[in-house]
Amino acid sequence: MPHTPTTRKTPLLIGVSGGSCSGKTTVVQTVIERLGSHLVASIQHDSYYTDLSHLSATERAAVNYDHPDALETELLTDHLAALRHGKPADVPVYDFARHVRLAATAEVQPREIVILEGILIYAVAALRAMLDMRIYVRTDPEIRLARRLQRDVAERGRTVESVLQQYLASVQPGHIRFVKPGCKFADTVINGADNNHADISRVIAQIQDLLGQP
Repeated sequence: MPHTPTTRKTPLLIGVSGGSCSGKTTVVQTVIERLGSHLVASIQHDSYYTDLSHLSATERAAVNYDHPDALETELLTDHLAALRHGKPADVPVYDFARHVRLAATAEVQPREIVILEGILIYAVAALRAMLDMRIYVRTDPEIRLARRLQRDVAERGRTVESVLQQYLASVQPGHIRFVKPGCKFADTVINGADNNHADISRVIAQIQDLLGQP
């Protein structure tokens, strides 16, 4: 899709939230593919998990990663502010298999649209206040759990037992306490199933309206 110049003086900050494995990343990737990476930059809240390298592997595994306190959100707000002022941000790189932050960072350049993705972004008032548009991806819990099992076993070296234990101990309680209530802050709610092309097209049209594009 050709890029049409806009009259916005600052980037459009868009939030994409929803439960774990609800399909948020797929939504973000589709928006980027449809609008172009020259127009859209993205940041994941997950990148800002606090570095726990000072703890043992057993202690790190026991941390509740489904609570807002597990993330260094103040650093994220600083980075979003920098992007909004046209400056790049050095985003942390997090190793989910070992629960540690790597020494390397990933530079994100400012774009006309900056998408922030994460399960807990609407649970933090400071983040909600920075967003120009808030999207919530709603997906049945059975689908989310199946996707999480597949991802964590294949990509993060977890066992099925450990994934289920974490899901019952913190993921689902965290979803009920912090994630699901965030739906009420959303400007638009979309389906996270695989056949959500119409919902994503609707979101893209809303983004173009905010940008002042035809």
